[in-house]
Amino acid sequence: MHDISGKPAERRLLRGSIDIEKDLSEDAPRRYALDIAAAWAAIGIFAIMAMAVVYLMAPILIPLSLAVVTGLIFGVAAEKLTELGIPPLPTALLLAGAFGAGVFFIAGLLAEPVTQLAANAPDLVRGAYDRITPLFSRFGWLSISPQTFESGQMSMEKVLENTGSILGILSASLTPALLQAMIFFAALVLFLSARLKLRQMLIMAFPRRGQRLAAIRVMNAIDSALGYYFATAALVYGALGIVTALITWGGGLAMPVLWGLFAFLSSFVPFLGVTLMTIALGTAGLLTHETLMMGLLPALAFFLVHLAMENLVMPAVMGKRLEVNAFIIFTAIIFWTWMWGAAGAMLALPLSIIGMTIADELRPAKRKARRSLPG
Repeated sequence: MHDISGKPAERRLLRGSIDIEKDLSEDAPRRYALDIAAAWAAIGIFAIMAMAVVYLMAPILIPLSLAVVTGLIFGVAAEKLTELGIPPLPTALLLAGAFGAGVFFIAGLLAEPVTQLAANAPDLVRGAYDRITPLFSRFGWLSISPQTFESGQMSMEKVLENTGSILGILSASLTPALLQAMIFFAALVLFLSARLKLRQMLIMAFPRRGQRLAAIRVMNAIDSALGYYFATAALVYGALGIVTALITWGGGLAMPVLWGLFAFLSSFVPFLGVTLMTIALGTAGLLTHETLMMGLLPALAFFLVHLAMENLVMPAVMGKRLEVNAFIIFTAIIFWTWMWGAAGAMLALPLSIIGMTIADELRPAKRKARRSLPG
């Protein structure tokens, strides 16, 4: 027979004075805390494994995610075309064809300047050395002199050698990029053509009527938010691209149309796009002009115009309809850039808009306000 007299509950049982509710209340917090810790540990393990799967499946998930996001952006346009009597498959082919034509048009505009830039790369590198070396020599604490660029990893020969290896890496990546482009366009056509059936399937997956209505509201809100934001941003950033082209033309930089196109495209990646564009304009200005002030003037003008666009024009146009949390967007850009590189940086903004729209539609205060509406 086991000796149980050493345990408090058993001793009270032997004395006939046990309090069951008190014993349960003493043991419950410990079990409850362990259950919470186990649940959070399981969630953490699942999150780590999910991130690993997303990272390893990037070659497949990137084009599929881009196709789904692009299809959601085109959702409002697809509905308008469907209301005009156009069947889903021709609608999908029309929208995907228009998007592909736009991509090929932009690629055609970039082809000649990029080819010219690659052909003149050695001369540009030598010119950069000649311009940058005197600037660095003014700062003695950097310990950089013309001899620094004549030997070691920073020598002209080493830089040109690395430039050739970079071009080789880009050439080797061309075939996977073409394969991903084919996956993207095929997925985009199929998603747009089956969009209504997918919505119906997701809605009917919920057993209760209230859950189905909530799913309909969330899907409509996502389509509206993405379509409205990117349509408005395309107009605003298009104007920014025109202004940037005028700034670079007035600043004496080569290929102002190309600079305007880069400004338009980079603006869809918040924070990171404007930073890279400002650095590129500053570098090009320093390589073009003799004085420091004239070299940095185009970059400064672009930064001020972009700042005004983001903080004055965009809030005035968007209003309260779609407020984007800057910290969430910044964190999302860092995370998705780390996961998927440049494609992740492009997907960070639409994925954040989708997440914030879902959270806004499902928050309890909004649901309670809907239930209290008259009628």
